[in-house]
Amino acid sequence: MRKKIHKRISLVMAACMTAGMMGSVNVQAESLYKQEDFANVLDATARLDETLYSHYATDKYNVFSDMGAWHGYYLHGLDDLDTFGGFAGPQIIGQDTGMNLSDCISRLKLTKANGEEINLADARWPYVAYYPGKLMQYYEERDEYKVTLELIFASNRTNYVRTTIENYSDEPLVLDVAWEGKLFSENKAWGESYPTNATFEDSENGVQVGFKEYSDAWTTTEDTKYTIRHNEEVSTELSEDKMSYVSKTTKPITIEKGTPYVTYTAESYTFTADEAANEAEVVKTLFADPEKPFEDNRTRWQGYLDKTFEQEDGVAKPYKNAAVKAMETLVTNWRSPAGKFKHSGLIPSMSYSGFIGVWGWDTWKNAAGIAGFDPQLAADGIRCMFDYQIQDNDPERPQDAGTIIDCFSYGENSGNYRNSKPPLAAWGVWKTYQEGGDKAFLEEMYPKLTAYHDWWYTNRDTDHNGVAEYGGMVHKAHYQKDEDGNILKDENDKPLLNVENIIEAAAWESGMDNATRFDQEGNGPDDIGVLVYENKNAEGEVVGYSLNQESVDLNAMLYAEKGFLKSIAEELGKTEDAAKYEAEAEKLAEYINTNMWDEETGFYYDLQINEDGSEKKILTNRGKGTEGWMPLWAKLAPADRAEKVKDNMMDEGKFNLRVPMPTASFDNDKFNPSRYWRGPVWLDQALYGVESLQNYGYEEEATELAYKLFDGAEGVLTDGPIHENYNPVTGEGLHTKNFSWSAAAYYMLYEDALAETNPSTQTGLEMK
Repeated sequence: MRKKIHKRISLVMAACMTAGMMGSVNVQAESLYKQEDFANVLDATARLDETLYSHYATDKYNVFSDMGAWHGYYLHGLDDLDTFGGFAGPQIIGQDTGMNLSDCISRLKLTKANGEEINLADARWPYVAYYPGKLMQYYEERDEYKVTLELIFASNRTNYVRTTIENYSDEPLVLDVAWEGKLFSENKAWGESYPTNATFEDSENGVQVGFKEYSDAWTTTEDTKYTIRHNEEVSTELSEDKMSYVSKTTKPITIEKGTPYVTYTAESYTFTADEAANEAEVVKTLFADPEKPFEDNRTRWQGYLDKTFEQEDGVAKPYKNAAVKAMETLVTNWRSPAGKFKHSGLIPSMSYSGFIGVWGWDTWKNAAGIAGFDPQLAADGIRCMFDYQIQDNDPERPQDAGTIIDCFSYGENSGNYRNSKPPLAAWGVWKTYQEGGDKAFLEEMYPKLTAYHDWWYTNRDTDHNGVAEYGGMVHKAHYQKDEDGNILKDENDKPLLNVENIIEAAAWESGMDNATRFDQEGNGPDDIGVLVYENKNAEGEVVGYSLNQESVDLNAMLYAEKGFLKSIAEELGKTEDAAKYEAEAEKLAEYINTNMWDEETGFYYDLQINEDGSEKKILTNRGKGTEGWMPLWAKLAPADRAEKVKDNMMDEGKFNLRVPMPTASFDNDKFNPSRYWRGPVWLDQALYGVESLQNYGYEEEATELAYKLFDGAEGVLTDGPIHENYNPVTGEGLHTKNFSWSAAAYYMLYEDALAETNPSTQTGLEMK
């Protein structure tokens, strides 16, 4: 399981040492692939207007960002002649939601000495490309000129543009060089128009966008700034309404044949005055050695590629393109510390208006994927979520000490404290350690992980039998209220529970918001449906709520977590802890195999219980779902049962569809191929399915399903975005796009199923 660690570390060290000694990134001759080998694996072209979000509150286009910046850019299309000479954008994140600031905020304008403007739209050979880590465009006119613009991110607040002008003629080319741009006065979203509250302001050697205090569709303050700086002296004129500008070099430039003219522009988007002041110093450093940011960019992205493609594996190029697209998607969704973010985190999607935050199990899955090429970023993403782990001195919810909240975003008061998310944190930590080898990270995370693991048994085990349920936290949203918002109470002054809201929170806690197994009414005449039980501590105090349902996926994940915790404990020399987790796991596996297995259908299911656990009913009537192979992922299923689960998974009338492994089987009477968790394929669950088969030696079947996940899903093998989920019957991409955990899953499927067989599952506990 750790066979990659030393190879990856030595690769990075060698690259860094060589780059440092030679002052160049052109040193990795052994690299199998370069950035230029992956042009436009994701279509980043756009024609921007005042509407950022369209269908499903999702960006119409595919934005590029990097380094954790809170803004991004696109390429213009070759038919969008008005933006030739500039990059489309920027899109900025107004703390919690994005907006288009401009269609092209900095467009190059070239004028000859005789007053004739060079119209780049007339160039015979225009070209635009999105390479890993870089946008590029060039315009070439034979025997006259070539103009090349390249955009990268040089810091977590600044993108950086290199403009190169080459003279192909025999005579000196004398030019006035200028940049122009305009702002959108409003953005449209959700059928309404909202003011951008943005105007241009004077700024040293460039121009700056200032904002008014505003909080509605997005949030800006008077400290919010978008600043454009040039590395050479320019003069700037603003329009009367301050919605457009022209910046021009203070003197003409002369370009001789064979001696290109190169100039640099830095654009910084900052939230606070301190950030703005800091970034001004960052830009000075960039301009002092203007080529270094491009060298650093190439070194970092070449490192990502080298870690991904360490050796030729025989996998066809389209699948490699998909792996690179997955990397690009993850890196674009990286947000650096700002607002409530204390560490860098991976948001679900920069493309969706409601996903500019971090979620619990998204974080663990994203970390498992991104660790394969940037373990430090994976570690920081995990820290970002654990920064808000509930402590026992929490003023509002000390009873939830140890847990991780559902989600939070930029705003200080943001976050969902009604529920947690499934226990995959130890998996993410262990995968990050395997790829990065940082034992200090293990030591840092171990007590946090054990506290979180223990919370499931103090706050989500209603009958105290060591088997957990999904549920909800003690929270005001979980009480009934009158029309004035006052909490209703019974004759004993006890709050009346809002059962529907607690079930909603429990479904969110499962991560499978509307899965058929959580339908409150149940399924069939003998199903009493979903009920809510109180969980109490030794003093009789309510510390949370559980459903009347011991979920097989939850407990399989807790079993796997015991395996990961055992491995971590052994790595840290905590032998007693390791023995404890092994003993607990043995009991849990026995319970799952005794109570959650149905021999007739050859599958695992959730278990309905009464309040004291004395009555149990296996919920075969609610149909098969992806939860049924999680015991194989955890390695707790006996081999004969694993074979029967495999048979169900490979059945073309159940799970083996065009895009395989839907969240509800095709023969589930509530199957719906387009309704979120009631039938679409989610790539995390599909990844666990592939790894489940790998665990039990079904490599041929695992590879078959892995390839179908690439082949059948819309756009994955072309230049389309990676979607949140997919219709298993048609392959249509569903819901939002550029989705992080789908990208993480595709990256891992390439690395650990197509290129080699190397499942990420626990190895601390022996196979049953």
